[in-house]
Amino acid sequence: MRDFARPGAAQGPDNPLVLHVLGARPNFVKAAPVVRALTELGVRQGIVHTGQHYDALMSDVFFADLGLPEPIANLGVGSGSHARQTAALLVGLEDVVLEHRPTLVVVYGDVNSTLAAILVCAKLNVPTAHVEAGLRSFDREMPEEVNRIVTDGLSDILFATSPDALSHLAAEGVDPARVHLVGNPMIDSLFSALDRLDPAPVRSRLGLPGRYAVATLHRPGNVDDPASAKELVEAVLSVSGRLPVVVPLHPRGRTRLAEAGLVNGENLLIVDPLGYVDFLSLVRGATLVVTDSGGVQEETTMLGVPCLTVRPNTERPITITHGTNRLVTPAQLPAAADRALAEGAATPSGELPPLWDGKAGPRIARVIESWLRGGNLSPAGQSVSPKSL
Repeated sequence: MRDFARPGAAQGPDNPLVLHVLGARPNFVKAAPVVRALTELGVRQGIVHTGQHYDALMSDVFFADLGLPEPIANLGVGSGSHARQTAALLVGLEDVVLEHRPTLVVVYGDVNSTLAAILVCAKLNVPTAHVEAGLRSFDREMPEEVNRIVTDGLSDILFATSPDALSHLAAEGVDPARVHLVGNPMIDSLFSALDRLDPAPVRSRLGLPGRYAVATLHRPGNVDDPASAKELVEAVLSVSGRLPVVVPLHPRGRTRLAEAGLVNGENLLIVDPLGYVDFLSLVRGATLVVTDSGGVQEETTMLGVPCLTVRPNTERPITITHGTNRLVTPAQLPAAADRALAEGAATPSGELPPLWDGKAGPRIARVIESWLRGGNLSPAGQSVSPKSL
């Protein structure tokens, strides 16, 4: 794309640069509509891929599926403990920011790459925007919750995907002039791909029948502790006694889950992570989805697929009040699956979440463009201006 930055490009107030920091699959999905909309507005951009998800199945195929341009930097940090991974991200991202001197850095979601980018930019006095601000599980044992709170506290512009996020930010004392309810760019990507989401080819390739379930399992609270992993695996095996279950398995926790008994069997199929289109095609055709992922809760809500989230809480309660999602414990999972299978295809309860209409990316882009021009950002006439670098 001609408006994307390259090392050595001239930088200044008349040639602003927006950097997008992406570290994990959900980041790519949320960023694609924003990148596309900013490109249409003529804003110069660059993508920094931190390599938090580092193999081709976890990242490269998502760039291709979503039409994202080649990153200007790939840090290749890989996996590791939270401390080691975040430390490597801090060092790598500081070098990138000092080299390119962006006017604005945009971060997405709640992964360690998001936290590291916010910390680096705060120290270097570089303005930041957070897409998916204000989500809260109120569970500080979740590493993602800590990342969310710190990121929102340091961001200059906060883009909220749902009304409950506005309430959380207000309760934390965030200046409302910095906050914008824009809808969910992850849903933009889903709408853009909808015509390509055909379950039949993926189902045929994997040898699945017409009725099957999809499970995605990777949260530390579910897979890091051997006893918790064993309880979860036993619940999933019980579901596989009702219908075939396919598990695209994240590298995180793969060994632990295998040790707990999550291995290929008569009605259980373990596969490598899938690309964006293949995975959502599989979900679209599923009779049931079992997950501990945040984004899958949102995607099943829009696709009308019953979703059972194996967690004690969710930072996305709107997928329960306006969607097809239900929280369950591992012990509750088999009975909840029976109920979902008996009820058949789900229909969202009531209205869909507000502004989940496929236009979040353009809304975000308009706010960013206005900010870059020093324009007015809030209905009340307040504005946020770029900091000097």
